[in-house]
Amino acid sequence: MIALCVNLTMFAIEIVAGVAADSAALKADALDFLGDSANYAISLGVAGLALAWRARAALVKGATIFAFGLWVLASALWSIGHGGLPHADAMGTVGLLALIANGAVALMLYRHRSGDANMRSVWICSRNDAIGNAAVMLAALGVFGTGSAWPDLLVAGIMASLALWGGAQILQQAWRELHRPMPLAIPAE
Repeated sequence: MIALCVNLTMFAIEIVAGVAADSAALKADALDFLGDSANYAISLGVAGLALAWRARAALVKGATIFAFGLWVLASALWSIGHGGLPHADAMGTVGLLALIANGAVALMLYRHRSGDANMRSVWICSRNDAIGNAAVMLAALGVFGTGSAWPDLLVAGIMASLALWGGAQILQQAWRELHRPMPLAIPAE
């Protein structure tokens, strides 16, 4: 529940800041916060269910994360020809706030990194978010130092790659869990 609340709050903060700062990286990170919020809600909903149901939920989450990656990649490519210069100061400030929030959530969820596909997806989301936030801060430095939007667009591309990779990992593990041979019940005597 804590991770869900943190992610919903950070989505609201980052989407406003991303639009105001004209930053593709901040908008991508904001949408990631929204997607993670939905993923955490799904994880909470299936936590006590059988492995097959948790694996099905992980399939939905993996597909969502993968789709997010495709959208961010397309958005960054569109911004190459149509975007403006992002505001580096807003990117850095909001990126730092997001890093603190995601770092705390990632530490809290660290113990789930080797769990079933459903719980592992929660860890992967948190790990990717913390990496993405550090990258947004580096992009802010790059935009400030170069006066160019390229660092912002590069980070948006990296975030898209992380989402595509993380989504693929979750999909593969969930698929394996769904198609694992089920043990036969041994009749009681």
